[in-house]
Amino acid sequence: MPSLASIRSDWFATPRADILAGMVVALALIPEAIGFSVIAGVDPRVGLYASFSIAVIIAFTGGRPAMISAATASVAVVIIPLVHDYGVEYLFAATILMGIFQGIAGLLRLDLLMQYVSRSVITGFVNALAIMIFLAQMPQLMHVTNVTYLIVAAGLAIIYLFPYLTKAVPSPLVAIIVLTTVTIYGGIDVNTVGDMGKLPQSLPFFALPQVPFNLQTLEIIAPYSLTMAAVALLESMLTAQIVDDFTDTASNKAREMRGQGIANFFTGFLGGMGGCAMIGQSVINVKSGGRTRLSTLIAGVFLLFLLVVLNPLVAQIPMPSLVAVMIMVSIGTFSWRSIGELRSNPWQSSIVMVATVIIVIWSDNLAAGVVVGVVLSGLFFAGKVRRLFTVSTSLSEDGRTRTYRISGEVFFASSERFVDAFDFREVLDHVIIDLSEAHFWDITGIGTLDKAVIRFRREGTTVDIVGLNTESARMIDRFAVHDKPDAEQHLSGH
Repeated sequence: MPSLASIRSDWFATPRADILAGMVVALALIPEAIGFSVIAGVDPRVGLYASFSIAVIIAFTGGRPAMISAATASVAVVIIPLVHDYGVEYLFAATILMGIFQGIAGLLRLDLLMQYVSRSVITGFVNALAIMIFLAQMPQLMHVTNVTYLIVAAGLAIIYLFPYLTKAVPSPLVAIIVLTTVTIYGGIDVNTVGDMGKLPQSLPFFALPQVPFNLQTLEIIAPYSLTMAAVALLESMLTAQIVDDFTDTASNKAREMRGQGIANFFTGFLGGMGGCAMIGQSVINVKSGGRTRLSTLIAGVFLLFLLVVLNPLVAQIPMPSLVAVMIMVSIGTFSWRSIGELRSNPWQSSIVMVATVIIVIWSDNLAAGVVVGVVLSGLFFAGKVRRLFTVSTSLSEDGRTRTYRISGEVFFASSERFVDAFDFREVLDHVIIDLSEAHFWDITGIGTLDKAVIRFRREGTTVDIVGLNTESARMIDRFAVHDKPDAEQHLSGH
């Protein structure tokens, strides 16, 4: 059971700031959720109910306080074919299965895979998201009257200047309230939240998806559920890392994975689509003062309150005011330091960062960009380690014994250089392979050692291996074949 001190720290450390920050996030969630519903080809209620449900549940089950999770574009894009071919009820079933997959991922501690995502990939991910958030506002700034631009400019002015007067109230909330009041009472004609789509006026209710409960349904939804789960977890883990950096605090990413699974599982029964962590709304929350789970809970609860109780008023909120908030988010999210660091950082790191940004924006797929970045990071790392591999040799005074001293890491990337270092045509009685400064990492490296030893033996040369460290010796004892009676048969069998 959590202690009273931990409950206070997780929930009530800064209640006033968390409540106000949650209210700002709730307002920003509405047009986003409606837009994602349109992308997925479903009723706006599906995205809005999902945002309410996921935010409320993740507040209790998640591992990253103050992070906002709701319906997202990355998941919406994945489910388009499912909704088009089979209908929204199959989407609800797929969301439930998505939650199960995510829960299993959390139990298997797949969050540990985040250790292989380099800082350059995370920076590229952040910059790409910042650009995408900005570009997503363009439809609201195209083919509009000049007054729209004036409202956006006024919103940005309030957001950035109001904190000089006081930080007691989040400036984005002030901007939305002031500009809504001005447009309503001034009779100013601009796009409003109500123009985005019909807002729900009733509470979501618990219901089983209306699909056949058989193996055929499972075959239909499983591929979509697995893809949704993977994309959502990847985005959530990266967003959690970003919020960790923003707040200078740590998070429990295994718990976050399980929490995401629980949230999506129940959301499917409440008529919602799948979702995950949202970097834009999380940045809004943190910059508005949100630091605990209370801010996430308030975001979800206040969102439902706005939809059910204040529906007519919410429909009149001017979209330019929310565009101003999202532009602020994109500016605050982008790592401006990374531009200057392109020259000072190693060129490999800069390529990884830029490639991640380009792939995400070009493909409109966050997962694709991250995967490309991780692969490039791995290739550059392997190349760097490969260059650390060296071989030196010395010949005995009688010219009959040669010693090869191997230094560095022996694995798949350096295995070819390992074999090429030996002169198998040299006439010798004895070869010593000194591995005291080497380390074997995989079976490819061990396989090259087998080849070298056996080729020397074919030439009638005896081979001694010396200096193995404990870990390398353990792997060689387990996987090597050169010391087995039928070594050549083993090798040819590979």
